[in-house]
Formats: sequence, structure tokens, C-alpha cells
Amino acid sequence: MLATSTFRLWVQFWFQAIEVQQVMSLRMLKLMAGGAAAEGEAVRMLAEKVEAAQETAFRLASGASAQAAVRHYRTKVRANRRRLIR
Repeated sequence: MLATSTFRLWVQFWFQAIEVQQVMSLRMLKLMAGGAAAEGEAVRMLAEKVEAAQETAFRLASGASAQAAVRHYRTKVRANRRRLIR
């Protein structure tokens, strides 16, 4: 059971790494374009990072599993990817 749980966590981390790279690339394109949209994205990016770190720390401190924390964080990353692709 532990091996399966550990493997699932590793797979979630792996997929998250891919999704994070996509979001980073999309954000860099937006930032390079400049203008008000780029400034708004920079502010949003910093605010989201602080909020995500706080949420994750709170979840882990409240007894959530690492797998649940990664799953929650991935939903945020996927939402950003969908938003930036539009």
C-alpha cells in the first residue's frame, strides 16, 4: 500500500512539474508583451504564490496528506493554464 501511495504522489509531482512549466512559459510570453495586462499578471502571480504557500502550509499543518496538498495546488496551476491559454 505504501509503495502505491508513494508512486501516486511521485506521479502527481511529475505532472505538476510539467503543468508549472507550461504556466511559466505562458506567463513569460504575457510579461514580454508588456503593457497593462503584463503588469496585472505580475501582480496576480505574486499574490497567487503567497496565497498558495499559505494555503498549503495551513493544509499540511491541519493534517492533510502531501498527496491532498499537491492535488489542491495542481487545481490552481491548471486554472492558471486555462486562463492564460485564452
